[in-house]
Amino acid sequence: MEQPLSVPRRKKGGLITMPFIIANEALEKVASYGLLPNMILYLMMDYHIGIAKGTNILVFWSAATNFLPLVGAFISDSYLGRFLTIGFGSIFSLLGMVLLFLTSVFPQAKPPYCNIMKEHCKSPTGPQYAFLISSFFIMSIGAGGIRPCSLAFGADQVDQRSNPNNVRVLERFFNWYYASTAIAVIIAFTGIVYIQDHAGWKVGFGVPAILMFLSALLFFLASPLYIKQKPTMSLFTDITRVIVVAFKNRNLAYPSQDSNGGFLNKACIFRNPQDITPDGEVSDRWTLCTVAQVEDLKALIRVLPLWSSAIMMSINVSQGTFQFLQAKSMDRHITPGFQFSAGSFGMFTIVGVVIWIILYDRVIIPLASNLKGKPVHVGVKVRMGFGLLFTFLAMAVAAIVEHIRRRKAIASGHLDNPKGVVHMSAMWLVPQHFLNGIAEALNAVAQNEFYYTELPKSMSSIATALTGLGLAVGNLLASLILNIVDDVTSKGGKQSWLSNNINQGHFDSYYWLLAIMSAVNLFYFLLCSWAYGPCVEGGMFKNRYEREELEEEELSELGNGVRNGERSKEEVV
Repeated sequence: MEQPLSVPRRKKGGLITMPFIIANEALEKVASYGLLPNMILYLMMDYHIGIAKGTNILVFWSAATNFLPLVGAFISDSYLGRFLTIGFGSIFSLLGMVLLFLTSVFPQAKPPYCNIMKEHCKSPTGPQYAFLISSFFIMSIGAGGIRPCSLAFGADQVDQRSNPNNVRVLERFFNWYYASTAIAVIIAFTGIVYIQDHAGWKVGFGVPAILMFLSALLFFLASPLYIKQKPTMSLFTDITRVIVVAFKNRNLAYPSQDSNGGFLNKACIFRNPQDITPDGEVSDRWTLCTVAQVEDLKALIRVLPLWSSAIMMSINVSQGTFQFLQAKSMDRHITPGFQFSAGSFGMFTIVGVVIWIILYDRVIIPLASNLKGKPVHVGVKVRMGFGLLFTFLAMAVAAIVEHIRRRKAIASGHLDNPKGVVHMSAMWLVPQHFLNGIAEALNAVAQNEFYYTELPKSMSSIATALTGLGLAVGNLLASLILNIVDDVTSKGGKQSWLSNNINQGHFDSYYWLLAIMSAVNLFYFLLCSWAYGPCVEGGMFKNRYEREELEEEELSELGNGVRNGERSKEEVV
């Protein structure tokens, strides 16, 4: 009897999955980034929330969006895996956008109409306020699921190490991924903002919700095609384990007089033969740690001072709300018939990033190499320092431009009319955005390279998360600074620097304060850079890789020693 032909099972993964994964990330970014630029206007006009409080809400929203990807990475690595984490993230993002859309549809979701600039308006009720904040927080949860996993999940689909052409495939994926991300942000700052300005909030919030629905739908449609890696123990757990074991052993003395090391080294003290299995493995990971695990944490702690120096740049980049209000009060016409959207000026920061990267990679470095007669490489710390210098210049330029704008507004009789348009082109705001873009291109890119090359290979996930964590901390500190400035400058019945009326406030003084803080931070960076010492040359942490292999050998020898009765009850691994 003739056997039925068996249909060969199609291999999963590959380039066929790329459109679905890239579309999911790109559409999520268009939807989420497109909501932010005009949001302060929605909070002020529809919810009657003042500029200081509204800015705080948006800053905390950004902080949550930047911090929760760390939580998402932990959940993905330890429990759910990348596919489910992205899937749940997509659903939460969609739910949050639908809730925000509903606030624009139902009048009961917000206070009755009132002009906050001219009247004393009714504040939102508790339920109204909670409904609005819930939509923001749920969207942040969604971003926490999508953003830390999307790039790695895409790499899983094309990472075929047995294929000699795999490097080129990965390179193509990374290029398309980053290109789609940049295009998505530009579309968000232009297309979505334009829709909100010309079609109102219902359409302006409805379009992002539809895009997010398409993002989730496309991702789930390709589910049978994906390679879905199983979750493993997260590196965050290893870090926690070292701290816990070191604390448990805090009262133990080192077994030999010549042992030197700090508190964390006590996580490696070997106390009982039962801590090591006959195969040389640690039997209870919460009672003994390897030297490699301790050294990983030490390496992380060592880079933290330089990491903290980049937070000031994140604070400066968080001032988009005030720049939006400045743009609203200036002449935004490009031609007599076309007016640039106030919320779209943030796009020039992205343009600054792209232009600088192209110039640096294609013009500056090749030209310097030709002049010097050999390849030129600018160190990561040098680039980080110049990035901090440019963010200081951005704040100084912002202060000067705002001083001129405010003086023209008062001279034009707009002191009590924040909606009055000053006869000054809004294009004067472009240089500060462009300088911030160059600052990000220098500092942020160098940061990622610095963490990736200075930290052990096993800490690659943390290395890629540190920059996002810095953004989250910067958002929170920006809110703290804003509150302090608002409280201090409004004492005694004085007009706050951050008044709802931009012409009565002193945004220029606020920018000068940030510029001074940026200058002090630059000196702090130089001190941290000097204390850190030289960086690893060649772009790979070869010595640390060799150390990890050596520690594995030491642990194996320790297990052999236990079996042969050669080790005492207390010994440093």
